[in-house]
Amino acid sequence: MGCFTFIKVMMILFNLAIFLGGGTLLGIGIWVSVDGKSFMDIFGTLSTSVMQVVNVSYFLIVIGSILLVIGFLGCCGAQKESKCLLMMFFSVVLIIFIAEIAAAVVVLVYTGLAETFLTALVTPVLKEKYGEDDALTQIWTVTMNEFHCCGLNNYTDLQDSPWYRDHNNTFPGPCCNSVDPCSLRLVAQTNVSGCFDQILEEIRTNADVVGGVAAGIAALEVAAMVVSMYLYCYIDKK
Repeated sequence: MGCFTFIKVMMILFNLAIFLGGGTLLGIGIWVSVDGKSFMDIFGTLSTSVMQVVNVSYFLIVIGSILLVIGFLGCCGAQKESKCLLMMFFSVVLIIFIAEIAAAVVVLVYTGLAETFLTALVTPVLKEKYGEDDALTQIWTVTMNEFHCCGLNNYTDLQDSPWYRDHNNTFPGPCCNSVDPCSLRLVAQTNVSGCFDQILEEIRTNADVVGGVAAGIAALEVAAMVVSMYLYCYIDKK
């Protein structure tokens, strides 16, 4: 009985922390979505760069909502000793765990397919919108400056784009290692690699850190499922 009580209390505290963390992320996400200017004023240029690369508000809202659901189910399920809530908690965590495993397999096995898919999807958009769509232009400019790359595959992804035509048939500075003007002749000589290769290389460089974090998250998820099943089965015995 003492072991059950200890595990129950730890389950409640752990999921309460998840619930509060999810609520915080959800609140920040809604704040950024509603009043992004104030967020950027408070946190400065770093937040501006982040928001240019990814719409952080939607990301925070989704993650916060998922954590809220998990924390609520786990905390209330343990507190009320509800088999239904514990089973729902187990199911949600299991679905997330399976999705993570599937994503990892896809990344490891189908990297080439992902490159082909992204090339077919992103390259036409770059040719049609880079230099015309302000948000897209800013995203790719920040990305190219950050990773010292050009286009998705190479500089040809930006050739004949609105930027190329509006800037006297030249390319963005990162395509020529910040040499200006970045002409077609110079960009061909410089031969800066595409961003897809650079991002993959960055991931490989930090593979140990990424793998460690992923393994830690997976271990926590497995532990949460084991504990929830232990409580679920013990309630029957009671």
